[in-house]
Amino acid sequence: MPLSLYDAIIPGNIQIIGSVSALVDKAEAFCQETGTSEEEIVQARLIEDMLPFAYQVKSVGEHSIGAIEGVRAGLYSPSLAAPPESFDALRDVLNSAREAIEAIDQSEVEGFIGQDMEFSFGDMKIPFTAENFLLSFAQPNFYFHATTAYDILRAAGLAIGKGDFLGRLRMKTGG
Repeated sequence: MPLSLYDAIIPGNIQIIGSVSALVDKAEAFCQETGTSEEEIVQARLIEDMLPFAYQVKSVGEHSIGAIEGVRAGLYSPSLAAPPESFDALRDVLNSAREAIEAIDQSEVEGFIGQDMEFSFGDMKIPFTAENFLLSFAQPNFYFHATTAYDILRAAGLAIGKGDFLGRLRMKTGG
């Protein structure tokens, strides 16, 4: 059986949203254990010209359910809203994204194939088919921001590893 567009996008989104949510929990525990302020971690960056942890987490939601909503509308334009400023608000973003992604019907995603859509940001307009947008733009951005969120926490001193990034694997069941 060939791999479907749904299978290429949705299960991975659910898996990594779960792992990023667990990273937020670990960041909060780290703050409590070390006396580090929540703001210090929420605003932490790898380097001055990169966006902070909160933005990276917000972008995980943007490039998962936000991308699906963009395909539904035929237009994706990134949100310029400020990222959340607390662990609870970051968890809310991730929980909302996970719930919305889990509610998507596979046939809807398969129906996206061949549909025209556009990425728009300021004067930049990029035409895509839905599947090319999801696979060549949204999905790489989704993983980039999830990885960057992980990297920021690791650089901040959290004792996390690759398993924390991978989250709950989808292993073979049965015999």
